[in-house]
Amino acid sequence: MNEIAERYVKLVLDMGQHDPAYVDSYYGPPEWKAEAEKAKRRLADIDADAQRLIDASNGETVSAAASTTTGADRDQLAELVRLRHEYLRRQLEALRARVRMLSGAKLSFDEESQALYDAVAPTHPESYFQAMLDDLERRLPGKGPLIDRAEAFRKQFVVPRDRLGKVFDLAIAECRRRTLPHLTLPEAESFTVEYVTGKSWSGYNWYHGNYRSVIQVNTDLPIFIDRAIDLACHEGYPGHHVYNALLEKNLTRDRGWPEFSIYALFSPQSLIAEGTANYGIEVAFSDAERRAFERQALFPAAGLNPARVDEYYDFHDLIDRLSYAGNEAARRYLNGDVDREAAVQWLTRFALMAPERAAQRTRFFDDYRSYVINYNLGKDLVKQFIESRGGTDANPDKRWQQFIRLLGSPRLPSGLRQ
Repeated sequence: MNEIAERYVKLVLDMGQHDPAYVDSYYGPPEWKAEAEKAKRRLADIDADAQRLIDASNGETVSAAASTTTGADRDQLAELVRLRHEYLRRQLEALRARVRMLSGAKLSFDEESQALYDAVAPTHPESYFQAMLDDLERRLPGKGPLIDRAEAFRKQFVVPRDRLGKVFDLAIAECRRRTLPHLTLPEAESFTVEYVTGKSWSGYNWYHGNYRSVIQVNTDLPIFIDRAIDLACHEGYPGHHVYNALLEKNLTRDRGWPEFSIYALFSPQSLIAEGTANYGIEVAFSDAERRAFERQALFPAAGLNPARVDEYYDFHDLIDRLSYAGNEAARRYLNGDVDREAAVQWLTRFALMAPERAAQRTRFFDDYRSYVINYNLGKDLVKQFIESRGGTDANPDKRWQQFIRLLGSPRLPSGLRQ
């Protein structure tokens, strides 16, 4: 399988010559990247090679690699090898789908997400979101449109620019403190935080290998207090930084599997990465623990009234129920059912996004298209998978155990339903 895996890595690097966002991270042999940059292979040749690798992988035996171990270790390794085989095949299929898209093929939103991310998000009618909005109307009384009342409330909880660094440093330190007792990270692991502008996303983890990341936080729009822990967990501990470090340690270095030295962004791996990063917030903090830490540390650091923590998070939890409205807006916009202006209006009405945030979100749709499903559907599938294996609120140690096992495995999104 390693020969197939090496050829897969090189194909992903070849794709990066046609799609600058495709290679999210790479820390394999530098000469492979140089070869791809020099060759600049045609999309048709990349596609043909990918199909040949799929055919070759279908002929590979899955059981042989586990033949030298015994008992429980053998069973665990056999599962890992099986998952690796399925992972490589499905990643290659997604690569071929991206080739078709770059060659001009038009896929619907759901066809695209299935082809690239091995999953399709549920479709909800407007009435589904309207029922939630009606509930919010009752819980947030006052005059004027609900979006105006909601935005006026949120603006009371903005982190001042001159306090962002302190607030994020506190959040990162606490997320790391809560993560380290449950797993062993490489001693050299670390990341730096940068504050940037002009992006369509709110935060991004750039993994550079050798257990190091650069995390960027977009400050184009005001940052509300909940984003401190959300981004610290999602991008750092136990989210993307931990996920990438464990894959590098456990699979690339310890097992010598080269396919995990590269991360193809538009692939099934992204649903696992984003889903675990979002669910990792709940793994690190129960609701009560989060509110207590915010009250004790983050609200004071941001210059906000700690007595209002419960008021803010009761509201935040209600708004969070509208997250699938973003998927619905993307589906309608990318399918051509609505234009940008209508998509912004839809997000403003049904996702309660301020117009400037809704506009930023449509720019994300332009850049990343159906990738949006990886955040909420990914979280829901990861949560379902871990809880079905005993990792519930009532058993946090089991939840951490299952979460860490998932972080260090090549499981596919479709495998989360098993």
